[in-house]
Amino acid sequence: MFQQILAIIRNTFFESVRQPVVLVVLVAATLLIILSNPLSAFTMDENQRMLIDIGLATIFMSAALLSGFIATSVLGREISNKTALTVISKPVGRPLFVLGKFIGVTLAMMLATMFLFLVFMLVETHSVLETVKDPIHLPVVVFGSAAFLLGWVVAAWCNYFYNMVFTSSVIFFTTPLMLLAWFLSINFGPDFSSRPMGLGLKPDLWLALVAMMMAILMMCAIAVAVSTRAGQLMTILVTVGFFLLGLLSDSIFLSRIKDMEAMWLAKAKEQGLTLQEESIKTINFISGESGEYTEMIDVSTVPLMDLATTQETALYWLYVAGYDILPNFQVMWLTDAITQNHVIPPSYVLEAVFYAIVYSISAIAVGVILFQRREVG
Repeated sequence: MFQQILAIIRNTFFESVRQPVVLVVLVAATLLIILSNPLSAFTMDENQRMLIDIGLATIFMSAALLSGFIATSVLGREISNKTALTVISKPVGRPLFVLGKFIGVTLAMMLATMFLFLVFMLVETHSVLETVKDPIHLPVVVFGSAAFLLGWVVAAWCNYFYNMVFTSSVIFFTTPLMLLAWFLSINFGPDFSSRPMGLGLKPDLWLALVAMMMAILMMCAIAVAVSTRAGQLMTILVTVGFFLLGLLSDSIFLSRIKDMEAMWLAKAKEQGLTLQEESIKTINFISGESGEYTEMIDVSTVPLMDLATTQETALYWLYVAGYDILPNFQVMWLTDAITQNHVIPPSYVLEAVFYAIVYSISAIAVGVILFQRREVG
């Protein structure tokens, strides 16, 4: 069984990165990330913050779009062309087939995301030129341009002489070259003067990448599950729809849940069923400083649900169900914490990883159920 699923994963991975649409989206996203540098100079005071917002948002949106394209091509197209029947007719179960496709798609998306993230890290290392007197970061320009050109030239060479697929070759060759370019760039100042490497590592941005990868894991699971029943256009629309709604999950459901709880707490206070307790919140900053906020809050002495009407209880659990079913991509979006110089606790990232894994397993389980009775012959 291990060899079978490994073969499906390998074939799916290479089939995914060979698709021309992958390179088209990556090139378009790369241009947008590069352009985010000069465009961020018009914010007057929050230039670097705007650069991080635009750059990471571009990567996030591109990943959502790509996951729908890739999932449809590697699974939906095989179903419509009836090539999936060839694999399933062999001793390969449908759950194993869907799982292998999901892992292959996820690995391809991780590689594409790493490609874009390294572009962003080079642009971020350059930083925004706020005035005409600000120097151009020559190491970023030199090493970054060399990595791009060398990756494309080698890919073209391998395509011409060895018949290697150009799309996948560009990604495979350029990604490690960009990593090397970034590693070299953070060792130099704008004029190639030596500087400590630790100043350019930006561990908070790498934590943001881990959280983003987990969001992509969830999107791949949703896209693969939907593609077991839907066509390409519908899969892309549903995947992007889940992505956008997932970013608004707190506004759609959690805010209403908290409003209802606040309403019940107000009832409890009117009836004298609350006590006041001291609440202390601590915020740690990257600079080493910390802020502590103390406030007195009302706490109900009885379960809040005891104060709800039957209609309110039903509506409350409906909101809770919607909040649990809809993926919450907001918890994976760490840009706000980064731009406000907050310390990101590793425990928070671990919780995000656990949430993404559990949600992805659930989504793939739904996809397996949908695929069990899908006619592929």
